[in-house]
Amino acid sequence: MSILGWIVLGGLAGWIASIITGRNDRMGCLTNIAAGVVGAIVGGWLFSFFGGGEVTGLNLMSLVIAVVGAVVVLAIVNLIFGRK
Repeated sequence: MSILGWIVLGGLAGWIASIITGRNDRMGCLTNIAAGVVGAIVGGWLFSFFGGGEVTGLNLMSLVIAVVGAVVVLAIVNLIFGRK
């Protein structure tokens, strides 16, 4: 997947995950992209560990994997830094 694809997928996944975790009001565009890209990596690792799919491009399954990973990443961030 190209860098532009990672940015688009990361932005969408990070934005959806920030809404799910309740951090949307404190996250900007770059933070959403970072959370989504890291979430795609974490989600890909988790899904491959449990026998699921992988992030292959801009498709629905890749978005779901990235959102799940981003929710995990943001939940860990909430645990470490707490909610303010």
